[in-house]
Amino acid sequence: MEGTLLKKEYSLDNGKVAPSAWTVLAKRLGEECYKEEEETKDRWLRGEYKGYLDWMADTVNIHKKYGLQEKHLVQLTEDAEFYEGVYELFDWLKKNNAVTVLITGGFKALADKVQRALKIDHAFSGCEYFFDKTGFVELVNLLPSDNHGKSSFMKQIIHEHGVDSSDCIFIGDGMNDRFLAREVGTSIAFNAQPELKEVTTFSIDQKEGRENLIGIIDLFSDRPNETVTNFV
Repeated sequence: MEGTLLKKEYSLDNGKVAPSAWTVLAKRLGEECYKEEEETKDRWLRGEYKGYLDWMADTVNIHKKYGLQEKHLVQLTEDAEFYEGVYELFDWLKKNNAVTVLITGGFKALADKVQRALKIDHAFSGCEYFFDKTGFVELVNLLPSDNHGKSSFMKQIIHEHGVDSSDCIFIGDGMNDRFLAREVGTSIAFNAQPELKEVTTFSIDQKEGRENLIGIIDLFSDRPNETVTNFV
């Protein structure tokens, strides 16, 4: 989602895990919160967490420690901007009878915004915050919808629609997407980390500030008579 449909924070990209709203939120909660959140990335890359749920739970506790309130998440969601060409891409997908799916390890509040704006058919997200009357975190719903979890959700949706994975297209930008990229017939790395580029069918590289999702359409412009996608 972030870095593929929504603009990424390049200033927060240190080559570890693709920058996401998790890091943006931590940064807004203060420098110490940001440093602790960065340390969780190191632990993740060293394999010190049992799985993605464990990593998310650790980060959630850091957010709570530094006073996460509903207003912070609301502001983050409002500030999120789409890349150029995103509406043209989804109009094109609809004209080609695509079923669109958003699978993200990020926040449900942000995924809801994206799904509603682009009329995406299915959306899975990793973290849903529930806030109490005072605006502080009351409950958190976590789903393993990143890394290997992305593949699991994709396989379930593919089964429900009765299609084959070879007919599906995936678009992403992070090393966490490489598991899903290997499962589909066509995969596209969009201004992505090197680890993802190594396993995808296509790679689109654009200059910072010049990102445009029409580049996805251009990949298929020489095959106008084909049904080019089932899933994104």
